Amino acid sequence: MVDGKSDNKYDLEERLEQFGEKIIELAKKTPKNIVTIPILSQLVRSGTSMGANYMEANGASSKRDFGNKIYICKKESKETGHWLRMLAKACELVKDDCRKLWQETQEYIKIFSKIINSLKK
Repeated sequence: MVDGKSDNKYDLEERLEQFGEKIIELAKKTPKNIVTIPILSQLVRSGTSMGANYMEANGASSKRDFGNKIYICKKESKETGHWLRMLAKACELVKDDCRKLWQETQEYIKIFSKIINSLKK
């Protein structure tokens, strides 16, 4: 562990926390106007809740509770991707950052889908 962060690049909890931090940094550098403010508000909510919900899943009281929390993680990942796409359209300045983060949300959707599918077996 370095600076309280795991060295394991496959630590999903840490990855999601870092993702949330990237969303916050993106929001801070995006120019604020009548279009971007509501998008940023939604983006910060969904993009940071992915990690919070995953932490809740890891502390779940049952397999069913775990599955429900992972499903919420997947929904939040999809929503985050949507808001990143809207922000890229609304603000050319952050378009490249939005694309990179959108690609990362696609990875999370696949990860959460795989977890959900493995729980069904």
